[in-house]
Amino acid sequence: MSALWYGKLLWFLVAVSLLVTVHEFGHYWVARRLGFKVLRFSVGFGRPLLKRVWGRDRTEYVLAAIPLGGYVKLLDEREGGVAPDELHRSFTRRPVWQRIVVLLAGPAFNIAFAVLLLWGMFWVSGITEVRAIVGEVTAGSPAATAGLASGDEIVAVEGRAVGGQREVVFGLLDGLSGSGRAALKLRDSNGRERQAELAVVGTDARRHLTEPEQLFDGLGFHFRQPEIPALVGTVTPGGPADKAGLRPGDLITAVDGEPIADFRALVARISGAPGASVAVAYRRGGVESSVRLQIASETVEGRTVGRIRVTPATRVSYPDSMLRHTDLSPVAALGKAAQESWDMTVLQARLFSRMLFGQVSLKNLSGPLSIAEYAGESAAAGVSAFLGFLVLISLSLGFLNLLPIPILDGGQIVFQLIEGVKGSPLSERAQALGQQLGILLLLALMGVALFNDFARQFG
Repeated sequence: MSALWYGKLLWFLVAVSLLVTVHEFGHYWVARRLGFKVLRFSVGFGRPLLKRVWGRDRTEYVLAAIPLGGYVKLLDEREGGVAPDELHRSFTRRPVWQRIVVLLAGPAFNIAFAVLLLWGMFWVSGITEVRAIVGEVTAGSPAATAGLASGDEIVAVEGRAVGGQREVVFGLLDGLSGSGRAALKLRDSNGRERQAELAVVGTDARRHLTEPEQLFDGLGFHFRQPEIPALVGTVTPGGPADKAGLRPGDLITAVDGEPIADFRALVARISGAPGASVAVAYRRGGVESSVRLQIASETVEGRTVGRIRVTPATRVSYPDSMLRHTDLSPVAALGKAAQESWDMTVLQARLFSRMLFGQVSLKNLSGPLSIAEYAGESAAAGVSAFLGFLVLISLSLGFLNLLPIPILDGGQIVFQLIEGVKGSPLSERAQALGQQLGILLLLALMGVALFNDFARQFG
């Protein structure tokens, strides 16, 4: 395993440990406030690395060896004998509504944590959004059919005003994965507004749009991007560019005689020619030179692309004309944070339900490898990016735990609701069967997610 992957794994463990601790603390805190007896609060599974017994209830606080989860153990007579004077504090002896509140507390704390992070980010830094200005439009595509033109700005999706590119993406995914249509409000460079409607016919075509990195290729347009000079920043040792003699600071000017305008043009040219031998012209210290190199092949999202293993010398920097910045008061920042968290959670719920009915691609399920990669990339991009990653994962953890799968909080809530309606708990046989089905469902979801992970990493 490379040093890069060790770094990604570290940030993944940091994120998972923090968010699991938040989740379990929700169960723990609410349980104690409602009078349940907490026997153990564990971050991680397996052999305890650190353990402390503290408090009137002699609760065990544990840091365990496997940092991929955690749990809160409550006093429960189903799991062993309980002293008569403590029966009233056992989980099964508490009112049904209190049990439900305790079960809800974990997901609720994850969602509240996301709101808190967003609130701090919005209050301190405000909101900077990249305007959703249309760039190149492919002839004959759904975007061209809808009348989108280069220079148009998307200002509303499905009747809802959008501030930037991210909100447009969410709106398009929501609309197109459902009805196959998305109503847009466009504003041209002269300030004139008009309506347009993107439409994608056929379930297969709509599902393809929901695959990672396929939305805009499938619609036939991309957002306008600032130019990045084809100036080499880093060269991966042992990669095609390194073997050919390219060095940081080289300005690539042509590939096989075809002029290269910027770094994106270079990426497009190279990615479209996996395994090919090409002549690369470059300028170094004012001197024009040329080398021949063999483009490497790499599988990304199931397709083979070319790579020469270089990165640009400059990062994407949007001009002020493409940015929209808003400073927020503490109250306004809190409202915006709550709204964003709600919108993202609702979108997750809709996309997940549509995934079950075949409207959204299963390729969107990500396992630990993909999450680790996102964690490392966001950490490398800076504090704001990593906090944004934590927001997304915390909301996902909260939502997933509310699914009505018996082994999760949501499934346990269903058991409690049934008991509240019928006046007695489900039989042990029924609960055991539910737990087994829940485990099978989770294993199936994890299997798909891991398959997607390996497909992304290894083709």
